[in-house]
Amino acid sequence: MAEAGQHRAPEDGPDDAPENATKGRLRRRRITWAAGGVVVALLVAGAAVTTTMLRGPDRSTPADRSGTNTSGTLASPTPTPSPTPEPGAGLRGPLNLLLVGVDTRVGEPAWEPHADAVLIMQVSRELDRAYLFSLPRDLVVDIPPFAKAKFPGQQTKLTHAMSYGSKVNGGNGKPNTAQGLELVEATVSRYTGITKWDASAVLTFGGFDNLVDALGGIDLYVDQRVVSQHRQPNGKHRPGNTNGDGYVGPQMVYEKGDRHLTGWQALDYARQRYTTGGDYARQRHQQQLIKAIVAKVVSEELARDPDRLDQTLRALGETLTFSGRNQRVVDFAFALSGLRPEAITMVGLPGTSVGDGDAYRGEQLTQVGTRFLTELRAGRADAYLAANPELVVAR
Repeated sequence: MAEAGQHRAPEDGPDDAPENATKGRLRRRRITWAAGGVVVALLVAGAAVTTTMLRGPDRSTPADRSGTNTSGTLASPTPTPSPTPEPGAGLRGPLNLLLVGVDTRVGEPAWEPHADAVLIMQVSRELDRAYLFSLPRDLVVDIPPFAKAKFPGQQTKLTHAMSYGSKVNGGNGKPNTAQGLELVEATVSRYTGITKWDASAVLTFGGFDNLVDALGGIDLYVDQRVVSQHRQPNGKHRPGNTNGDGYVGPQMVYEKGDRHLTGWQALDYARQRYTTGGDYARQRHQQQLIKAIVAKVVSEELARDPDRLDQTLRALGETLTFSGRNQRVVDFAFALSGLRPEAITMVGLPGTSVGDGDAYRGEQLTQVGTRFLTELRAGRADAYLAANPELVVAR
C-alpha cells in the first residue's frame, strides 16, 4: 500500500489484511509477531544458566573454589586471587530495552522485513521491577532520515521503519535486519522520548517454535475466545481460497481459560488481530505470552537444569539479532536475575484509528496513552497507573 510522502511504503505484510491477499500471495508463510519480547526471558534464563554454571555442580561458588583450605590441616598459604567481577556488574538501572519481532518469508531472501510488533520494557533502578508495553504496528510516526539505507524520512506506519532501514544497495541486496533495527530505535525514540536504549533485540520466526517447544510449552490464561485465521486444529496452515481472497478450511480455536500452548500454538495465538479488540487485543496477548515465557524460563525446574536451559537458548540459532552497547547477553541476564514474572507490570496503551477521508492511514495513541509515556520518562509511572488502573493488564 503506497502512502503519502516522498518514499513509497513497502508492501504491507500479510498480517495487515489476510482477507484481501491475492491468490498469488496466498501460499504458506511463516510470520512472527513481536517475538523479540522473548529476549527478556532469555536474559533472565541466561542469569539462571550463568548462576548454575558459576556455582558448579556441587553448588559451590568461585570463592569456594579459590584455593582456600577448609580441611582443618595445615597448608602453605596461597595468594588470594583478585575476585572476578560478576557478569553485568557495571549495569545500573533504570534500563530501557527495545524488543522487536520481524516477519519473514521462507524462500524470499529479498523480502523486506516488517516490524510486526514493537515492545518496550523499562526496568527499575533496582533492577527488580519492570513495565512492559507495546506500540501498535500501524502507529503513524515520523520515521527520520537514515543515510545508511538512503532513506529520506517519512510519516507512515511504525512497521515500515524496519523495512526502510534494512535496505542494502538501494534495495537490491539482502535486507540487513541489524541495520533496520537502528532505524526502528531512532523512530521509537523520536515518538516516545526515550533517548537511550541499553539493549535492543530482534527475533524472527525461525527459532520461536523451537524455543517454546524446548521449554516444554507455556501456560497462560486465554482471556477471550480467539479463532485463528491462519492455522487448522492440527497445526497445518490453512490453504488459500482459490476462488477469492482469504483462507479456507477448519480453523484452530483458542477458548477462554487456562491453556497449555505448544510453539506453533503460542505463535498463532499471539498473531491474531481479527478478533474482538483488534490489534490492541493482539498486543495484550503478546505481552501475556512474554510473561508466560519468562515464568517458565525462571521456574525452579529450569534453573536447576543447565543442560535444558542451554538447549533452550540454542534454539534461537541465528534468528536473534542483539545489540547490547558493548554489553553481552550474559551481562544483562545476570543483572536481571532478580526480576521475577510477578514484578513485570504489563501496560496496555489505548489508541484509535486515523484516516485521510475514507482511507485508513494507521493508528494513534489516545491522550491517556501518550501521557503514560510522559509519566514514565519522569519516573511517575506508578502514580499514573494508580490513577488509571484500566491501563494495567491483569493477567
